[in-house]
Amino acid sequence: MLKWSVSGILILAVAGIAYIRLAGEEPAHWHVDPATATPGTGPNEYLATGPDAVFIPLPPQQALSRLDTIAQADPRTTMIAGSIAAGHVTYVQRSAIIGFPDYISVRARTTEGGSSLSIYSRSRFGYSDLGVNKARTKRWLNKIDSNFGAN
Repeated sequence: MLKWSVSGILILAVAGIAYIRLAGEEPAHWHVDPATATPGTGPNEYLATGPDAVFIPLPPQQALSRLDTIAQADPRTTMIAGSIAAGHVTYVQRSAIIGFPDYISVRARTTEGGSSLSIYSRSRFGYSDLGVNKARTKRWLNKIDSNFGAN
């Protein structure tokens, strides 16, 4: 009986991991504007907009292009929706072992003297992300910010 129980639990665990790895991206659902996004109440997301957005002394397309270089250099990160030309993109980054997807939407808006980058990063599965979305957002914004000494 114990052998069957352990086998059943193992099969369920493998099926769960396979579902997480193979679940579709659903770009239309995840491609949201950080400026108008309504965050949930869970600790598995982070929104940097308004005063938390970063100022870049470049036009929006150039600022977003620089952030795209930073984002695409991160492991397991790909653009799934939007475009730099449109000033709004969404990326997915998967965790190394199980492949949990996090979705990161970025919007570049024109401001006086350059542009403002807003980011909304959130996990698809689970309740807590152990601060991963906030850390990633701050890391990306700090990398682009350090290129200019702005903000």
